[in-house]
Amino acid sequence: MKSTLFTTSLLAASVSASTHEKRACAATAEWPGWASIKHAFVFGDSYSQTGFNTSLEAPNPSNPLGNPSYPGWTSSNGPNWVDFLTVKYNDSLLYTYNLAYGGATVDKALVKPYADTVLTLRDQVETLFNASYAARTAPAWKGADSVFAFWIGVNDVGNTYWNGDASFELNAKIMDVYRGLAKQLYDVGARNFVWLSVPPVDRTPMLLAEKADAQKLCKADVADFNAKVEGMARSVKGWEGANAWVVDANGVFNGALDDVKKFGSTAGVRNTTAYCAAYEK
Repeated sequence: MKSTLFTTSLLAASVSASTHEKRACAATAEWPGWASIKHAFVFGDSYSQTGFNTSLEAPNPSNPLGNPSYPGWTSSNGPNWVDFLTVKYNDSLLYTYNLAYGGATVDKALVKPYADTVLTLRDQVETLFNASYAARTAPAWKGADSVFAFWIGVNDVGNTYWNGDASFELNAKIMDVYRGLAKQLYDVGARNFVWLSVPPVDRTPMLLAEKADAQKLCKADVADFNAKVEGMARSVKGWEGANAWVVDANGVFNGALDDVKKFGSTAGVRNTTAYCAAYEK
């Protein structure tokens, strides 16, 4: 939807800004600055997917996202945050290898996606990335010239929030897998990690059509999931040479939903509570 397109533009700017910010914990030598980043590896779900196929054309100067043609197959009816980050909010030529897959959860053994063919985060790391990029030959990426970005959790939450407190226990198990996958990437050379928090799913048209109790459960699950992502990031920051940032996507979405005029790119949006066919044009 058009409103999603605007918001994902804001998120791309937020990712770029987050890596520019001065932090209480200084970045390690593995972070040379945004202008020196040459490769981005992206993992996630439909909020990030562009339809990249590791077997087809690789990122190149004419299309730094490789394939398909820009902006790819997105769920935002136009460029998403990955597109904007790659072609607009970059300080250098950035080659992006986008392994995100629509409908993905972290691990199908914990939360089953809507279809068996969906590639979960585990699949994206252990199958796609390991087979194509772990050897660091094509491309010949280095920890200091690459960033690894994750935006996932909306389907994990959306498929389980009604379990109440039990969903918090499930989130802990999900984080164990999530952190383990980040460690696999670290072990082959990844050093710069960025996570985007889960947006306010409780404020989507689907949840607004439910009773207040359902919205309350969903909001609590989102908050718990995001708190655990923050904890994971702090843990990863403790790995030798690693850098970790968390982008508050939840805050960006809530800000736009609370007041569309807060951001110039969302100022023209008039419907923030229901599906709107006009936003598909």
